[in-house]
Amino acid sequence: MSQQVPSFNHVILLCRSGFEGECSAEIIDRAATIGVTGYCKTDKRSGVVVFTASKPATVMKLIETLSFATMIFARQWFAAIDEVKDLPVKDRVSSLAQAAGRFPRCKELWLETPDTNEGNSLSKLCKGLQKPLQLKLKSFGALRASGRYRLHMLFTAGDRAWVGMSLPGNDAPWLGGIPRLRFPKAAPSRSTLKLEEAWHWFLPADGWGEELKAGSWAVDLGAAPGGWTWQLVQRGLKVMAVDNGPMNNELMLTRQVEHHEADGFLFEPPRAVAWMVCDIADKPARVIHLMSTWLVNRWCRKSVFNLKLPMAKRYLEVCKLLDRLQENCDANGVKITWCAKQLYHDREEITVMVRLVD
Repeated sequence: MSQQVPSFNHVILLCRSGFEGECSAEIIDRAATIGVTGYCKTDKRSGVVVFTASKPATVMKLIETLSFATMIFARQWFAAIDEVKDLPVKDRVSSLAQAAGRFPRCKELWLETPDTNEGNSLSKLCKGLQKPLQLKLKSFGALRASGRYRLHMLFTAGDRAWVGMSLPGNDAPWLGGIPRLRFPKAAPSRSTLKLEEAWHWFLPADGWGEELKAGSWAVDLGAAPGGWTWQLVQRGLKVMAVDNGPMNNELMLTRQVEHHEADGFLFEPPRAVAWMVCDIADKPARVIHLMSTWLVNRWCRKSVFNLKLPMAKRYLEVCKLLDRLQENCDANGVKITWCAKQLYHDREEITVMVRLVD
C-alpha cells in the first residue's frame, strides 16, 4: 500500500452547535499565522465547519504544524478529501474503504458524528459499521498498529461522510473531541464536570498527581454550593471556598474546606496558593481584571476560570480579553502561559487555564 499522502482539500472541524461562526473565524485567523489561506463553509447549528485551503498541498501543513491545543472553539479536526456522497445503503463499507485506501497507513479508525440531534441519531449506524470497516481496512493494510495517523469518518447523514485523517497528539484524544465523563452522585452540582473536563484538556494525562498535589492549597472563587471545590477535595487539596452562599454540608465535613463568606471579587488570600479556580458568572472584562490581579500579585501559581461570552463578535472579543490578560501580566513583569477551550460542559462561555512561568 502506498504511503504517499494524498492531496487533501479540506480541514473538518467539530464545534458546539451555534458556534460555527466563531470556529470559522478562528481557523482562518490561526491558519494565516503559518501562511495557510482558505475559506470556510458551514450550515447553521450543524456543529461542523469545512475549511477549504486555497492550496490543497497546505492542508497537511496546517494540521501538523498548527497546535490544536491552542484552538479555542474547535473540539476536533482532521484533514479530509471531498465529502463521500450517495453511499449505498446496502454497502457503505466498500465505498468508505475505497476512499480511505488512498491514505497512508493509519493506526486506528474513528467513526464520528456532529454533536447535534441529527448527528446523535447516527450513532447506532456508526456502531454497526465500526467492525466491518475495520476488517475491510485491515484486509488491504490500511489499518495497522504501526500507522502514523488516525483515520476519521464523520457521518453527516446516513448516505454521506467526510473521510480524512489527523495526527495523534495534535488532535483531540476523544471521539468528537468530547471526553465521556460521568457525573459523580456525591458532587454538589453538575458544574463539577466543567473543572474535571478542563483538567483533561489542559493537564498532561500522566501529570495529575504532580499538578494537583494532595495537601496543597487552592482557592475557589464563587464556590457555592461546591461543584469545583468537590473536584479539588477529591484530589486531596485543601480549599478556601469563597462565597456568600452556603456550601454543601458533606464537603464541609471533610475538614479540607474553609468557607470564607465574602465577595469573590474582593477576597485576598492570607497566603499564596497553588491553584485558584473561578466560575463566577459576571462581565468577562471584570473577570479578566480579577484574574490579572491574582496573577500579578502571585497569589496563585495556576488558575482555571470561565469567561462568559458576549452576544456578538465572540471570537474577536475573546481574543481582546485574553490579550488584555497577557498585557496586564507583561506590564508587571509576570510571565504566564495560557490556553483556552470551549468545553463540552461549557455553554455560552469558554474555560481558560493560566500558569505562572518562573
